[in-house]
Amino acid sequence: MRDAMTRVLAYAGPPPKTTLQLSPAVLWQPNGRHASEEEYRAYLYEHSNSPSYRVKMLSLRKRFVKTYPTLLDWYHSPLPQRVGRLYGEDGEKSPLTCLASFQARRYLFFLGLRDYTRLDWPWLLAHHHLDLNSQTFFAPLKAEIGQLTGEGRAIGYTAESCRTSLNWFISRLALHHGLHSVNEITKAQLLEFEDALARFWEREDLVLYGGPNAEENFYSLQSELYLLELLLYQRGQLAEPPNYRSPRRTIYPVLQPKMQAVVLRYLRERSLTGSNNTVLHFNIALQHFMRWLRTAHPELESFAQVNRDHLVEYREALNSMVGAKTGRLLTDNGKRGKIGKVMLFFKDVTGWGWEDVPTRILMTSRDLPKETKRLPRYIPEEELGRLMRGIRELECPFQRTALLVARWSGARRDEIRRLELDCLDRYPDGTARLRLPAGKTKQERMVPLNEEAARAVENLARLSQVQQARSLTDPYSGNPVRYLFVHHGRLYSASYLFDTSLRKASESVGLPLGPRGRSSITSHRFRHTLATQLAEGGARLHTIMKILGHESADMTTIYAWIGDREVLEDYQAVLGKGVSLAGFGAVKVREGKFSEQEVDWLKTNFFKTELELGHCLRLPQEGPCECDLYLNCAKFVTTREYAPRLRKRRKVERALIEDARSQGWLREVERHECSIRRIEQLLGELGEELEGAEPDETAE
Repeated sequence: MRDAMTRVLAYAGPPPKTTLQLSPAVLWQPNGRHASEEEYRAYLYEHSNSPSYRVKMLSLRKRFVKTYPTLLDWYHSPLPQRVGRLYGEDGEKSPLTCLASFQARRYLFFLGLRDYTRLDWPWLLAHHHLDLNSQTFFAPLKAEIGQLTGEGRAIGYTAESCRTSLNWFISRLALHHGLHSVNEITKAQLLEFEDALARFWEREDLVLYGGPNAEENFYSLQSELYLLELLLYQRGQLAEPPNYRSPRRTIYPVLQPKMQAVVLRYLRERSLTGSNNTVLHFNIALQHFMRWLRTAHPELESFAQVNRDHLVEYREALNSMVGAKTGRLLTDNGKRGKIGKVMLFFKDVTGWGWEDVPTRILMTSRDLPKETKRLPRYIPEEELGRLMRGIRELECPFQRTALLVARWSGARRDEIRRLELDCLDRYPDGTARLRLPAGKTKQERMVPLNEEAARAVENLARLSQVQQARSLTDPYSGNPVRYLFVHHGRLYSASYLFDTSLRKASESVGLPLGPRGRSSITSHRFRHTLATQLAEGGARLHTIMKILGHESADMTTIYAWIGDREVLEDYQAVLGKGVSLAGFGAVKVREGKFSEQEVDWLKTNFFKTELELGHCLRLPQEGPCECDLYLNCAKFVTTREYAPRLRKRRKVERALIEDARSQGWLREVERHECSIRRIEQLLGELGEELEGAEPDETAE
């Protein structure tokens, strides 16, 4: 959970000053002493045969010592003066700010590697193009960097990228810590280096030390540090594998310290039992709520001052807020998600009896906006066929295999991404069987797999086998795992395996793209498609439930409803092609005057429209029906399915006529005769015979 909390702390900003722990980079103090002229001369005579070079180096040392009699004087000087040469606004190097310091760099390297001093991070990072390759005292480290470069090539990196990155990091680690071998590098030193990079990257004068592209250069350096950690882990020098992380951090100022302290404490509690995404989503929602409080109620300093009225006001304010990613107003589900997490936060901290929080529950689930329940979106058959052609043409075997497994297994994308090398075996009859790792439901499961996807998995396993010298740690189980989708020593991202590959496949076969150039078909729709096909094929509910990994049957029944044959047959009996229809509404159906939206509503609510003798096609926007004479209603429609009922109703009407005549109710006789004529008209339109003996119509 350390990485989840790291992301949370980066998003939320640092904790209050009273609890802030200073890192080793902050605790570093200036230290060291000058080397004597005799010591430096002995080194120069040992490693250089050029008299002029030795004289020059001794002269530069003498000038530096004269300018800074003690190293403490140099450390306490401003960083621009210690660096000696800066960059101008145009990116060109400016005139020297301190000749003595700039020209004494080789002497300072000597001091750092011979244990006379420990050079500080700001000075080491300010020299972005620091080069020690020409220094003879760096030769032992240079040889070990060559070995690491070979290990990097074995897992897919290029020699040039390894050599450049490793030289940059290891040289600075050596000068700061006095390292004489790569084997001396520890995890604590790497964390300190990462912290120093982040602090230096946030300097306002960063451009002076790296030119116009300084920010981009330091951004890439933070991510390249991962390579060094990975190679040290692969050789067994680090106990835990590194976690690839984006170095760019969004730091928000801590405007409400008391509130922030409670939130951080709550997130730490949540991280003990919740997933990384759960912790992150709670933090995003709570930060959003605190920023709104800061704007709407700046007088509030503690959650103890928040009452129900504030939450109700926040719920109403969400109606006019725009989503950061979509740029559109928040949906009902988006609003429910934000206010729901804030509500749960207050419910938890109040129940736990924390300080600086409300003493009673402020909001319950009945106060949340109603959730819009959507049907699963499967991929239509025509689009699916075209998309599968594009998937089979993908060049990258990792992308192709990931999408084939998604198509035929019904697995979630994170479950596919974390498949193990030995995830595939066979049933006794030879059918491929895939073992899916524990994910959202915390349960592993076995599912049958299509032969095409199985062959792709087997081929990819042979390719991935040679790129893993050591296992990685599974974030769910904590066990060492050899993954299937590994490249350059780390797991491929879900974005690369699914989003990028679907966009390429869709473009290649001419399928339309959605917003921001993404495919309109997501990887999760393969899951819905497989479940729908199983339901339509007559698979048992329990089977679909096991394949999808649902914990509750309620989640699976929706697929059974979509594939219900009886629903299809009843729909076709009324709105299918070539069916016999009667009634005023039949004209509208035949002529196709219903819009697509109206047809969708009629499909969804078809059972609700049933009457005694047919169906009512009245739409919701037309309001409720105000009369019972539906036989003559323009929205009424019936089929041959209702012919027995129409005949039976005709008999009832005749009996009612005889009874009305005996009572002398002439108007009632007239009304029932009108109903008989309308029923006979409907039977005629349906092609049913009216004359002669009618069959027994006792059945409804």
